[in-house]
Amino acid sequence: MEATRGAVVTLNYTLTDDEGGLLDDADSTIEYLHGYCNIIPGLEEALEGAEPGHKQTVVIEAVDAYGEIDRDAIITLPQDAVPEGVELEPGMDVIGDTPSGPVHLTIVEVGDDGVVVDANHPLAGKRLHFDVEVVAVRAASDQELSQGYAGQA
Repeated sequence: MEATRGAVVTLNYTLTDDEGGLLDDADSTIEYLHGYCNIIPGLEEALEGAEPGHKQTVVIEAVDAYGEIDRDAIITLPQDAVPEGVELEPGMDVIGDTPSGPVHLTIVEVGDDGVVVDANHPLAGKRLHFDVEVVAVRAASDQELSQGYAGQA
């Protein structure tokens, strides 16, 4: 069976950056529902039609991965937005509460006037290098198709 819309694909991968730095654990395994935007668009496109045993190195530009860095997503929050007693340092990852729900934030700078946070995905703006191996491809169950992702709800 091929990786086409509605197929559940299991793959092993290693993810690195342009300098060869490891971005995700070596030999990670994921299972996803192909054609349902469960993985980044560039990788899903590269795997279209792949069968079990297929191995490939794929370089995905930022625009086809987590997008370019959005400068509007780097904002300064007032000091009173930080709960009392919480110590923040540049580089920390935190979850912020917004009217739209929780959002991942990276602390950029902590100052007397406020806290600069970056709401971009941590991999935004990066070209990604995947070494992938398709382990299995199977037909999705009716439940998987209706929920839009592989596995049980």
